[in-house]
Amino acid sequence: MRDSARLSVRPLSSLDYDIYGRVLPKKSFLLDALRLIDWPSFEDELQGYYSSSAEGQPEYPPLILLKIEYLRYHFLLSQAKCIERCHYDLLLKFFLQLPVDAEIVDPSTLTVFRKRLGTEGFAAVFDRLISQARGYGLVQDQLRLKDATHVVGDVAIPSALGLFAQLRDRMLRVVESLDPSVAAVFRADMATIRAESEGQGDSVRLLQRVALVKDLLEWMRGVPEPQQTGITADDQRAAKKWSQLQSTITLAEKILSDSADPSGGDKVRRVVDPDVRRGKHGDFYDGYLLDVMMDADSEIVTSLDVLPANGDEAANAIDLITQEEQAHGNDIEQLSIDGIGFNGEVLHQLEDPDTLAVDVYTPPKPFSSAEGFPASAFELTEDGQRVRCPAGHISGRAGTKKDKPNNTFFQFSRTACGNCPLQPQCHPQMKETAKSGRQVTKNRYEQDYERARAKAQTDAYAAVRARHPAIERKLNEIVRHQGGRRAKYRGRPKVKMQQLMTVFAVNVKRVVKLLGQRSSETAQFARAVFETSGRVPEITLTSSATATAS
Repeated sequence: MRDSARLSVRPLSSLDYDIYGRVLPKKSFLLDALRLIDWPSFEDELQGYYSSSAEGQPEYPPLILLKIEYLRYHFLLSQAKCIERCHYDLLLKFFLQLPVDAEIVDPSTLTVFRKRLGTEGFAAVFDRLISQARGYGLVQDQLRLKDATHVVGDVAIPSALGLFAQLRDRMLRVVESLDPSVAAVFRADMATIRAESEGQGDSVRLLQRVALVKDLLEWMRGVPEPQQTGITADDQRAAKKWSQLQSTITLAEKILSDSADPSGGDKVRRVVDPDVRRGKHGDFYDGYLLDVMMDADSEIVTSLDVLPANGDEAANAIDLITQEEQAHGNDIEQLSIDGIGFNGEVLHQLEDPDTLAVDVYTPPKPFSSAEGFPASAFELTEDGQRVRCPAGHISGRAGTKKDKPNNTFFQFSRTACGNCPLQPQCHPQMKETAKSGRQVTKNRYEQDYERARAKAQTDAYAAVRARHPAIERKLNEIVRHQGGRRAKYRGRPKVKMQQLMTVFAVNVKRVVKLLGQRSSETAQFARAVFETSGRVPEITLTSSATATAS
């Protein structure tokens, strides 16, 4: 294994340029990407994750590691295969701006690189590319298109018996790291249970495993928090063990709670990836939701998130818009979202003129009210506790239900409705034997729903929704052509890192294509943008001894 920290990276020489100039193709997407994307600007984001101390070996240039990571997703290569190809493929090596004879890092260095950056670092890299696109004038703020698709988790879903076996084994590993003697006692209990339950049914074996998990959980809850006196190596190890203990306790409590409520939702599906959930996107699946928002003009994805498969896709629209506006200081004017966006609370928050003030276009759902006058025909009294019907009758006091917190219910008496001349139009289904009259339901977000329904009748709505299929095509590109359908890693943060780089690769292709279509005047403008920052990423290949990379 190579010591990646000791690999030196020298600048390209005239001989390197001479060789590259003779063997590389005149036209290549990677050469265009190298020339049009301001790769050095990413160093500003990457350096914050590396120590500035002069002590120790110098780190391998993080920009090269980022480029290798990008190549993995661009070519759909594994970590090892990508490193191997960078050894012999001179086009990739030139894209990395490495000398012809340069050594490439060991694949494990990429693992360390990802751990350094984490989700936050890759999100910063993603946003930096969007900033470049905005600087080019590609990304506009008029309209965003939002949609989501499913990502299959990297798990095999076990039975309940298997799930508790996985949980038991994880808990035993944690206990062993804290007190091996206690772990030995629990392992002896496990062996006894296995011997006694041999040949018995799964239900009996499951009860015994649940009992052992509860015993393990009781012991783990009694472990005192370590007292740290300084930032020593022992303190750091103790803090790591404590963190593992707490996360395992939380997971055990969640799985036990799930087993006590078989009909409940949001269940942990597997211990090795406790973030995976069961969802439905066409068919049922276990994994995550990839939620993306795209600029309708440039078709560049400007914001994304990864949710559990049963996550609130509608409410996440608020997070996506907030995320982009905080990163770039822009104000998004319009949002097109599919029918899941017809949600009163979400519509209210998005269109609130004092906060986001986004004009939302979403297909409305039909009225679900009973036959007769709509709820909007019943006016609230001054105190807001009753409603007045079209005939002038006053209802009883407002009532609520726990399972419908946004609805308020108003009940009219049998006498008021039975003697009312408007009863056939208002409550045509009322029976002579009914003990009560019409019940009216008022929703807290009634005005937001009515505004969305009225908007759906306009030409502006038709024009915006005609552009919405573009986000579906983009999702198809991400998951079918760029490998985003299946999770490569386990855990929601790592899956989000994967999707950030997947969409980063998709966005690079789009930016390069759009810039390639521009006129020479626009290309000069783009060059001027880079010159302002002192970086001009235009690469010139020549066989002369004076070859340079400007």
